[in-house]
Amino acid sequence: MKVMSQQAAETRMDVAKAIYVSVELSQSTWLVTSFVPAIDTKMARKGLPAGQIGRLLSLLTELRARAHRKTDSWLPVIVIQEAGLDGFWVHRVLADEGVESHVVDATSIAVPRKARRAKTDRIDGETLVRALMSFKRGEPRACAMVRIPSHDEEDRRRLVRERKALVVERLTHVNRIEGLLFAQGISGYRPLNRDRRSRLEELRTGDGRPLAPFLKAQISRELDRLELVIEQIKVIEAERDKLLASERKEANSAISMLENLRCIGPEFASLLWTEGFYRHFDNRRQIAAYAGLAPTPWQSGSVDRDQGVSKAGNPRLRTTMIQLAWLWLRHQPDSALTRWFRQRAASSGSAQRKKIVVALARKLLVALWKYVTVGVVIDGAKLKNA
Repeated sequence: MKVMSQQAAETRMDVAKAIYVSVELSQSTWLVTSFVPAIDTKMARKGLPAGQIGRLLSLLTELRARAHRKTDSWLPVIVIQEAGLDGFWVHRVLADEGVESHVVDATSIAVPRKARRAKTDRIDGETLVRALMSFKRGEPRACAMVRIPSHDEEDRRRLVRERKALVVERLTHVNRIEGLLFAQGISGYRPLNRDRRSRLEELRTGDGRPLAPFLKAQISRELDRLELVIEQIKVIEAERDKLLASERKEANSAISMLENLRCIGPEFASLLWTEGFYRHFDNRRQIAAYAGLAPTPWQSGSVDRDQGVSKAGNPRLRTTMIQLAWLWLRHQPDSALTRWFRQRAASSGSAQRKKIVVALARKLLVALWKYVTVGVVIDGAKLKNA
């Protein structure tokens, strides 16, 4: 007991030898909350204009100088901020200046469970400082710090994400054109076909009239925007293929391994690589939680049930894995994962099959992670270059 008490006292002394700072970022004001356990009994706050990183660095220098005057030692500064709209540029500036900086997942911080809890920047700033101190003390699950991607890793994701946004925009234009024509009794027109312009001139309404001039002009402008989106998608896909070609040249490339599996093409391979497999995971639970596919239990007393997946991870990776799970059933019918799904879904309805395919997506994600990291081929999976 004495040894444990001595270790706890040493830990408290180590935690006290630092300056803890939280930065609550917003578009108008940055609220900086600081606490020096060695000399303070209350937390101090100071507001700064948003984006003034120079003033933030000056404030951190002043805090160190103040602590030095009272403790006669130069204490390190530890800064925490929430992951949000400002991205990681503030963290990178602080790290370049030699400041220990952390970016925290705001949803991982415990908050009061009152029916109507108070929330202000002041309360949030103090909560961040307390979470940072708990994290530095080594308390398990005090909060979850975000792994900061490198500049290259962050930039590589933009191609896949921009293409996804453009595909959604393309569908919006197609639906708008088809809706305008359907209101005039016209169906069967395909805006994505190459003859979309010539077909537009031949269209007749349900009562036999040609298209009204203003309606025809509106659809023509929609086609202009649609063609621009189609051209931009082609440009992005060309840049993506160029990036993938450079990655394939590396030995044991994850891109090449993923594309060698049937049902995985360039788009799925690039998204799995840029959104998931670029980073390190210690075990299968971590990667399932990162994708938001980890189960969420609800257990209390005699109540023990499953609430479904957490949906707290990367939404792009989660959506892609569910899409890939359906494709896996079609293109990998002899694999062990497909047999597992068919066995579970044999006596289930359509609603239950949707739940089972989410479990299949989680199993498939773990299997793909093992495949690209240690080379474990999925049981029964067919390769393109077998």
